[in-house]
Amino acid sequence: MLLDYLKLVIEHDGSDLFVTANSPIKAKIYGAAKSLSSFVATPELTKKFVFSVLTEEQIAQFEKTKDLDFAIELPDGSARFRGNAFFQRKTIGLVMRLIPSEIPTAKDLGLPDILPELIMSKRGLLLMVGGTGSGKSTTLAALIDHRNTNSPGHILTIEDPVEFSHPNKMSIVNQREVGVDTASYATAIKASLREAPDVILIGEIRTMETMEAALELANTGHLCISTLHANNANQALDRIVNLFPTDKHKSLFMEMSVNMRAIVSQRLISDVRGKRCAAIEIMINTPNIANLILKGKLNEIKEAMKGSGARGMQTFDDALYYLYKEGKISKENALINADSRNDLEGRFQFG
Repeated sequence: MLLDYLKLVIEHDGSDLFVTANSPIKAKIYGAAKSLSSFVATPELTKKFVFSVLTEEQIAQFEKTKDLDFAIELPDGSARFRGNAFFQRKTIGLVMRLIPSEIPTAKDLGLPDILPELIMSKRGLLLMVGGTGSGKSTTLAALIDHRNTNSPGHILTIEDPVEFSHPNKMSIVNQREVGVDTASYATAIKASLREAPDVILIGEIRTMETMEAALELANTGHLCISTLHANNANQALDRIVNLFPTDKHKSLFMEMSVNMRAIVSQRLISDVRGKRCAAIEIMINTPNIANLILKGKLNEIKEAMKGSGARGMQTFDDALYYLYKEGKISKENALINADSRNDLEGRFQFG
């Protein structure tokens, strides 16, 4: 039965399925939650739904830890879903996120031209940041696919769980799932240097140790890519700094100033079609930005980005302005989502 509702999510062009006890089954469609069932799911039905897509080992782990991340593929191979099962108010809940079976291209997503160029870099750290449901995983998958299609080499991903499945194209792609193919991020990252990768994707940076490893990989001639939950480049840098004790900040600033390639931040904005499109902020690590990072002047980076003029650099307000000028979003939506409403209003008025 759960598979039937997952198929409905696809048919309605939705992004997420929510199964909660004592509530109708709902899907998020273009950012809004809508009911898919006329009935209220009982705690027994919710448990049956969740256990129907888990292995015996996963059920045992879930009953022990009360939380479980996993991924499944529909029997016909038409789509994958990333799932999180959890307990709430002593009943089981489930959220499933759709992962399209076909990886979109950078052109399909309307990504700025600089992003496919960044993913072809020989070395450095490239961070993709955004809130939950911002589309950063899809954007990252499109960029990995671009590299896979256009450059020979070895792409190694370490994910929890594996989301998009990348076939071997011009590159060899090995995808390792934490808890299935490796015990932990730390174990897989340590082993990665013996696996001769050109590109390493670390699913998410959550700890100081993972960040240190990412910088070390970038410093030793690899392109390291990862994600972080943050709303913009400034917040991402602040979160990284807060992972480290104060006595390590000076060396951290030096490592980031040298090895950071770019920070790409993304938000999904309602467009004129009633769907959503991506507004993307791009912080390129220019000499000026690198100098600010080295000196720990992170609060000055936003202003430096505004007046940079560097190719590919853009703030969120720049992105909103371009989307409006291209006829993709309304002026009202641009202003609602602006970091500085007054600045963007002035730009609309005076160009």
